[in-house]
Amino acid sequence: MTEDSKASPVEGIKIKSRGLRGDIAQDLEHQLTGAITADHQQLIKFHGSYMQDDRDRREERERKKLEPAYSFMIRLRIPAGDISAQQWIGIQEVADRYASGVVKITTRQTVQLHGVVKAYMKPTMQWFDKLGLDAIAACGDVNRNVVAGSNPAFAPFHHEVFEFADKISTHLLPRTGAFKEIWLDGEKLEEGAAAEHDPLYGERYLPRKFKIGIAIPPHNDTDVFTQDIGLIAIEEDGKFIGFNVAIGGGLGTTHGNANTYPRMGSIIGFVTKEQTLDTVWQIAAVQRDLGNREDRKQARLKYTVDRVGVGNFKLELEKRLGFTLLKPKEFKFTHRGDDFDWAKDVDGKWYYTLFVENGRVMDVEDNPIRTALMAIANAGKCGFRFTANQNVILTRISEEDKHEIENLIRQFGLETKQRNTTRTRKEALACVALPTCSLALAEAQRYMPDLLTKVEELLEKHGLANERITMRMTGCPNGCARPYAAEIGLIGKSAGKYNIMIGGDVAGYRLNTLYKEEADENTILSTIDEMLAAYKQHRNRGENFGDFSRRYFLKEAAPAA
Repeated sequence: MTEDSKASPVEGIKIKSRGLRGDIAQDLEHQLTGAITADHQQLIKFHGSYMQDDRDRREERERKKLEPAYSFMIRLRIPAGDISAQQWIGIQEVADRYASGVVKITTRQTVQLHGVVKAYMKPTMQWFDKLGLDAIAACGDVNRNVVAGSNPAFAPFHHEVFEFADKISTHLLPRTGAFKEIWLDGEKLEEGAAAEHDPLYGERYLPRKFKIGIAIPPHNDTDVFTQDIGLIAIEEDGKFIGFNVAIGGGLGTTHGNANTYPRMGSIIGFVTKEQTLDTVWQIAAVQRDLGNREDRKQARLKYTVDRVGVGNFKLELEKRLGFTLLKPKEFKFTHRGDDFDWAKDVDGKWYYTLFVENGRVMDVEDNPIRTALMAIANAGKCGFRFTANQNVILTRISEEDKHEIENLIRQFGLETKQRNTTRTRKEALACVALPTCSLALAEAQRYMPDLLTKVEELLEKHGLANERITMRMTGCPNGCARPYAAEIGLIGKSAGKYNIMIGGDVAGYRLNTLYKEEADENTILSTIDEMLAAYKQHRNRGENFGDFSRRYFLKEAAPAA
């Protein structure tokens, strides 16, 4: 492929990078600055990292004539979020040694560390490698971490479906050796030699990031319709037979740009288990060839699908596959939130889901979640699995070890804490936002817990304390915590101001709608107070909050799922 004169600057950076290498290795050695060059800030994303700075310290450092407090976020590639107890111990240890100490569970079923300074980047990556983990393709214009339904209680074939996350992740990995060369002292590409041939990504990779999610009905914990490719597991006579395939989901927008918008995926057909890997590869290839490489704000698959049309995209896909997708099979989603209780899989192993507020693993007041997880991991009786709702599941616990895990959960008060946590708080999601995210316009994870306390008072006031209302908050319109698919979405517009979105549904079939712009806390709370009062008085029997707010406040009928 040759560089297009109209292509965005990032396209040129990728083409010239020699398989994502650039001069990252040399740039990391320049210790007079904590930053790396602008080109390398783009390339390092493909290695699972973003350069950031502590925005809380900007003014102070500017007064002292110092450069911003630069550091890096590192995000791991953990398909479906499944790791061993020993790997968890290692992740927490490296967070304490080289990062901020806080492990952040993300909505993509992985973890990220913040505050890794430039000199510690390579030692951190090498530490992860010793744990059997890596960060390749966790960010960048490639297929990112593949998410999958996390709770085995919903299907006897859960394990078979779950394994597809790793299969897809491996199948769509970049073929470059740059990651091992830069971070692990692997064999270096000879000067002037061409980069490794990559049959999927070529030298330009994809036009933009690419996300794949797998869901197992009736649980839509991965918000499967918000993914570039959504795979919905289908069963017949209790056996897993394949997936309904949805394309073109995605939530990122830009304030003030009407050409950017969130979109739910469109189901285009059914594929068998055997056809799945080829299908996702070819969908990515169609996006590689047809996606917009001039305007990165129009480069996601959702815009490609809308530009060429769902039907035309499907025809092009089928031409490349050499077979026709079958008619979609019937399915039904009922909820998205995690189930916080014991569950047993078909093999008799036990699983326990622990609530981690906004995915921040840190000890706070009466909730020593970090200390508890380390004690549980050190017991060596279970594995760990991150959920797409930012929680953690203790996995594969034998009948004889269940009692010991139960005692540890009680010892640290986690069982009591979860029992006393409202369903609305358990459903809530928030992105990182300030102080590290460069895109953040407002707070999210640092503010959401306090706001929820005030919302809980309103729920109690209206006799709705036991209701489960999905609230999600982001510090910008990028949509990392999936706010556009929430019953109440709060999207940062400026410091202390949020757009209020309402009317999403509990199962994740539809988007919400803008209700109020640039609302401060008083406006947010007064709006929620008004809505809860109306919900209490005027809702129909069995009507969830999202359907009610759509009908009552937006004057729109909720479409059938």
